[in-house]
Amino acid sequence: MWYEILPCLGVMTACLIIPGIATAQIHKWTNGGKEKRIARVPYQWYLMERDKRVSGENCYHKSKGLENIN
Repeated sequence: MWYEILPCLGVMTACLIIPGIATAQIHKWTNGGKEKRIARVPYQWYLMERDKRVSGENCYHKSKGLENIN
């Protein structure tokens, strides 16, 4: 019957979802708790470069708050 496809559908769904979730978690783990930022347009690239410059550590994911910027 139609319900016989459900186990295969579940396995296929899990195989498609796990890599995306795993990638996000790996990026969080390697970038100090923040997901990897992707610059798709030049303005986003400009913001990442600004954050890298402002952080003082040449890493966009280690940001300072406004109170710490000289």
